Amino acid sequence: MQLKNDLFLRAALGQPTERTPVWLMRQAGRILPEYRAVRERLSGFKELVETPELAAEVTIQPVDLLDVDAAIIFSDILVVPEAMGCTYEMIEKRGPLFPNTIKTAADVENVRVADPHEHLNYVLEAIKVTKRELNGRVPLIGFAGAPWTIFAYMVEGSGSKTFSKARKMLYTDPELSHRLLQKITDTTIAYLKAQVAAGADLIQIFDSWAGILPPAHYQEFSYRYIDQICKALTEVPVTVFAKGAFFAMADFAQLDCQVIGLDWNMNIQEARQAIGENKTLQGNLDPCALYNSFEGVKQETRKMLDAFGPHRHIANLGHGVYPDTDPEKVKCFIQTVKEYSQR
Repeated sequence: MQLKNDLFLRAALGQPTERTPVWLMRQAGRILPEYRAVRERLSGFKELVETPELAAEVTIQPVDLLDVDAAIIFSDILVVPEAMGCTYEMIEKRGPLFPNTIKTAADVENVRVADPHEHLNYVLEAIKVTKRELNGRVPLIGFAGAPWTIFAYMVEGSGSKTFSKARKMLYTDPELSHRLLQKITDTTIAYLKAQVAAGADLIQIFDSWAGILPPAHYQEFSYRYIDQICKALTEVPVTVFAKGAFFAMADFAQLDCQVIGLDWNMNIQEARQAIGENKTLQGNLDPCALYNSFEGVKQETRKMLDAFGPHRHIANLGHGVYPDTDPEKVKCFIQTVKEYSQR
């Protein structure tokens, strides 16, 4: 299908664009009253994720309401451990909880390498429905969590400031850790390839807990598995977003991916110098900048655009948009990117 707006994909591939494309992580979510209206009809978050027609509806909402240059399928990184047999609950205002965590070699043995068509078909169906409904308006992003981030939840059992249980396993049983990470990686590669076959135009890998690892552990227990995924995904462009991994920028330059996402604490010039000119950078406005006045949002957005420059940049926040952000401030950010970056 011919895309009516392919700015996002052209920027990802380093091709010339008339302006900087823009989208937001967590753009399909609680900032939109229309999303909340859908969610309130349901039993909870998981019902929304697992109902393809509804997931497609909330995926498309920010395209209609915010006029972003890309949609991202409404799902969650934790569908992967669930598909592998490690189920989770989503507790309102607390986040995910895994009743049964990975502790022993037997636990790792019992975890399966999931078949995406059998265990994650609802996501693939949501992608197909979304692609049909978008009708080529903008590209659709598919995604998964990086293996280390998924490992962290499976071992820890919930979100954490330190993920000390997960990090303990890296020290006390590195061989077992690698066995689990490889199973997650094999599942993730199959899942992402299935997303592409279903219609995803670009894949983003979220390493949400990259920054809590020391550099040597990041290299051994995260980067090497992201590298495997990037090498396997040859069909569409790939974005790697590793929050807090400022120390790995030179390594990211070596990945077989097209885009590197930056969080708001990463220095744009240092990242560009470390990564080089052959990859597109994505980001990285502080999500809290959207609490500013409208004029303040415009000023911060222009500063960000000036720092990145006009080429090989996809405008975004440095993390997901916060749920209490005024949608009008989000629109102000998007509109400022579009107007200020016109070439």
